[in-house]
Amino acid sequence: MINKKRCPYGTHRVIEPKGFLPQAAKKIDNNMEIYSNEILINVKTLNIDSASFTQIKNSCKGDIECIKKTVLSIVEERGKLQNPVTGSGGMLIGTVEEIGPDIKTDLEVGDKIATLVSLSLTPLRIDEILDVKVDAEQIDIKGKAILFETGIYAKLPDDIPEKLALAVLDVAGAPAQVNKLVKPGMTVAIIGGGGKSGILCAYQAIKNVGKDGKVIVIEYSKENAQKIKDLNLAHHVIVGDATKPMEIYKQFSEISNLADVTINNVNVEGTEMSSILITKDDGIIYFFSMATSFTRAALGAEGIGKDVTMIIGNGYTKGHAELSLNIIRESNEIKKLFESKYC
Repeated sequence: MINKKRCPYGTHRVIEPKGFLPQAAKKIDNNMEIYSNEILINVKTLNIDSASFTQIKNSCKGDIECIKKTVLSIVEERGKLQNPVTGSGGMLIGTVEEIGPDIKTDLEVGDKIATLVSLSLTPLRIDEILDVKVDAEQIDIKGKAILFETGIYAKLPDDIPEKLALAVLDVAGAPAQVNKLVKPGMTVAIIGGGGKSGILCAYQAIKNVGKDGKVIVIEYSKENAQKIKDLNLAHHVIVGDATKPMEIYKQFSEISNLADVTINNVNVEGTEMSSILITKDDGIIYFFSMATSFTRAALGAEGIGKDVTMIIGNGYTKGHAELSLNIIRESNEIKKLFESKYC
């Protein structure tokens, strides 16, 4: 340990460009000798952001060895796992190995935690990739990571399997924001409702709109659309391609007035205008997807004269971890579905 306290936001780890914070930096120092206000983690599993994993998988045409090499090269080059195309990262689970004396925390050495800050800003060293779980978008590794003084985390619960908790905590900001935005009686659209964030958002939306509200899920995959129907997580399910905004607008308009709130969880580019078209004037769009172009969203809304409030998908909101884990505790059907995929 280096017996010296450094910047609580981790700027002392930035190599290039100087003056940047770790997330925006191109390269950070991933030397695992911690400063007195850092926490060292023995990493077990990386949960890759969906947009990032999809991009890597597609560029590798699904080849596992190529995915491994791509992930290792990113970490070697950047000192962190930040996809150079999407700019996003993910999160991890591991065991606390060392705690700097200047950290005020309830953690103890040996605690199992999930970091709730992005891998795109987390100093990471991968010694070996043990397994790549393509469907779960998770990678088991031998390696270490550092949590800065301001980094948030959650202790892994005893009643939920580790990898299931990791998958849920990775997208915890989405259903928590739904809980803040959606009120009784609203019409809510969820684009990309078949993935883990979409399912959690749909559950929370159904809960919040009550008997007079309406939840409409838009999903590209027929299989995932059927999943939403089987789980009774929507009043209507539209099977459609959100990269084709006029088609989505037509399908949506045939079954409902425009949405009060639209949640975008899609992990591919080009779905901004579908979100904007199906949302009413003075409505709210929450772009949780890291594939979102905020230039396209802002200029696209302007171009069609649509006055909507657009929210960047901040993965953190107060109480988000507990709210999302409680969905798993409340819904045995969702828990079983997620266990079949992530455990």
